[in-house]
Amino acid sequence: MSGESCTFSLDHYRELLDAAKASGYRFAGFDRPPETGDLILRHDVDLSLEAALLMAEVEADAGAWSTWFLMTRSVFYNLLSEEGERTIARLRELGGRVAHHAIWPNVDLDERFDPVVAWHNPDRAYQTAPIAGATNAMSEPWYDPAHFRSDSNQNWRFRDRPGHCPHRELASGELDWLHVNVHPEIWAYEGTTMRETMDAFLAAERELRLGHLRADRIDLS
Repeated sequence: MSGESCTFSLDHYRELLDAAKASGYRFAGFDRPPETGDLILRHDVDLSLEAALLMAEVEADAGAWSTWFLMTRSVFYNLLSEEGERTIARLRELGGRVAHHAIWPNVDLDERFDPVVAWHNPDRAYQTAPIAGATNAMSEPWYDPAHFRSDSNQNWRFRDRPGHCPHRELASGELDWLHVNVHPEIWAYEGTTMRETMDAFLAAERELRLGHLRADRIDLS
């Protein structure tokens, strides 16, 4: 295991979880400052509730849990739909915590969410700024560049520079704690590039929408 590359698959995500557990990391959230041995898993759900549920099932099977940041103003999914309500319930049932993935400057916290917010595609001007009545997941002490990894656009980021898959770091236990942001749609759909992965997502989305049309009694003959 080189730890230098990542296939961005659910199988590899399970390997990351297993490596972390084998090294003695414990799963943590945003309800207290990070401590030695913490692995803070966070998911910014930008595109797909279905992908979030697939990844949540992998976590539950591995004995892991994480914080799921869901959008109220997404153009891709609707939390007020039956699918959205079912997703929130299932994520919590599997042991996850549900937080708010907000679009600046709107914070729509309500009873569906824990009081934790992460901005979607934030500018540096407000990315780490305090949020009234809530914890900003990208503020100190939870955000520290040396202890943060993100898989944005299938490119691991470390201190805002290109990095490598954290598999090796988790397997060796070399970091005292780590905050990892994982986007489930990147892992749930196949593709060796972001374009291929998004094409796979769009194909799955087409089938999902066809099901919605049938449920709405649309004649597809």
